Amino acid sequence: MAETASNSAGDLAATYAGKILQGFHRHYRLFQQVTSAARERFAAGAWRAGQQAAMARISLYDQRVAETTTELERLTDGALDQAVWLEARQLYQNYLQFHPQAELAETFYNSVFCNLFHRRYFHNDFIFVESTLTERLPLALETELRSYFPVAQGMKKALAALLSDNDFGAPFANLAEDVRLLRQAFAEQTASGRLNPYQLRIDVLKSPFYRNKAAYLVGRVVSTDRVFPFIVPILRDHNGCLYVDALITEREQMNVIFGFARSYFMVNTEIPSALVRFLKELMPHKTLAELYSSIGLHKQSKTEFYRDFLSHLHASSDQLVAAAGIKGMVMTVFTLPSFPFVFKVIKDQFGAGKSLSRQTVIDRYRMVKQHDRAGRMADTYEFANVAIPRERISPELMAELEDTVASSLVHDGDMLIIKQLFVERRMIPLNLFLEIASPEQTEAVMLDYGQAIKDMLAANIFPGDMLLKNFGLTRYHRVVFYDYDEVRYLTEMNFRAIPQAQTYEQQLADEPWYAVGPDDVFPAQLPLYAIAQPKLRELFMRYHADLATPEYWCAQQQLLQAGEVSDVFPYPQQLRFVRRS
Repeated sequence: MAETASNSAGDLAATYAGKILQGFHRHYRLFQQVTSAARERFAAGAWRAGQQAAMARISLYDQRVAETTTELERLTDGALDQAVWLEARQLYQNYLQFHPQAELAETFYNSVFCNLFHRRYFHNDFIFVESTLTERLPLALETELRSYFPVAQGMKKALAALLSDNDFGAPFANLAEDVRLLRQAFAEQTASGRLNPYQLRIDVLKSPFYRNKAAYLVGRVVSTDRVFPFIVPILRDHNGCLYVDALITEREQMNVIFGFARSYFMVNTEIPSALVRFLKELMPHKTLAELYSSIGLHKQSKTEFYRDFLSHLHASSDQLVAAAGIKGMVMTVFTLPSFPFVFKVIKDQFGAGKSLSRQTVIDRYRMVKQHDRAGRMADTYEFANVAIPRERISPELMAELEDTVASSLVHDGDMLIIKQLFVERRMIPLNLFLEIASPEQTEAVMLDYGQAIKDMLAANIFPGDMLLKNFGLTRYHRVVFYDYDEVRYLTEMNFRAIPQAQTYEQQLADEPWYAVGPDDVFPAQLPLYAIAQPKLRELFMRYHADLATPEYWCAQQQLLQAGEVSDVFPYPQQLRFVRRS
């Protein structure tokens, strides 16, 4: 009888592990189908279809997790048999020994298990808190690479092959000219121009990275003593032919292209860990979480981020404190000074003038995650039931949390459980930076602040609350928006000029004497409302006076309604070959 029971338990464990792995395979197959179609969309110039596919791809993971969870709920009746699930986890780990997407499959297992059972079981005996990848030899980078050897074919032919070996679904307008420009740019931007062909090798990731209206080739030039990383953006002209637009070799610019304010790339990969490891070699300051996120594997990015956070808590001793800056009316925001992120919790009650529901705030943060962020809106992680040691929370912050977000808190022994938590990269609030900025920095930042608003409008985002405190400055001094509770689609709004007062009483009225609808916006009020300091307002108007006119906003709406997708380049204009020629 004991043997029969044991066999039964083993059968159940194999069933549970098998069902979860089947669910993951179904997910990754569909994920790759959407990703693979990026080539056809690029070749056809189907930019809107690309945006829709990017939005749809984000929801695929949760759909497959929900399907698998439902299937297992029927099998388990919601009860956790510890012996069976301990064996199921071990079996699942065995299945992943030579799996090309092992780290993603681990995360999928975690998601299903955590949907099924109580958080008391969320430790490494039952889920993959620690990845098993560390216990195995990493899969070879060469599986994702294609290499070229100028010693065998010459630099010109090597560069031509580098471009033509990738089937973009459309021809190059002038491949010889692209090769000439590319060769010249390599010589100017790197020391490779001083090397003989036999002194270097060129490695390129096999699959192009597609995003918005561009394809990107990512690779490196390897010499005996140095590695030169590079990105080659490829665009489509009005005839549907391709051309090389630039060469990016500066790591800072590469970091911006793969930045946390950008939409996710579509890139085919059978072995994500190898591709991410290659990207990490090219951009060592990027975390694994950031790189997984950049290629659309945002659930894996969350897993890597949470592992980083747990590791950092273990290795540090500082306490969580309130974040710097003006306190918001919708979110309570705090940070760990030694960790470069901020944590946001929705308040129980919003400040005066905020007539939003909690669900509206959640929906708007999720909307931004799914939308084209145009390099101007920070990506956000959303977590549920996050456990934080109470000893790592300062008394002042604990008092503030109890006062403002008590309904989101659960006290569990020496842990504080936060039911819902949003996490963003920490930036310097723009209003604080401008208090200490030099005149040159101030001018550059105000120029970029206006450009950030214009970039969001081009992506059909109306930021809503455009106060300086709602924007931050990245380490590369780019202005990025991070407060999303007032975000709307630009095409939903009604932009108006302020009517001319007809009487003296109307001129002196404290409140608008004219009717104002819930979606009405008066751009003429933007500089005065968003920028309190006259000198900053003067700088803003010097560069962006058009933002104070309803005509500019209405023109952007008309472009969007006509199906226009604007060009937003994630690299400096001066690097573009078309500008040089």
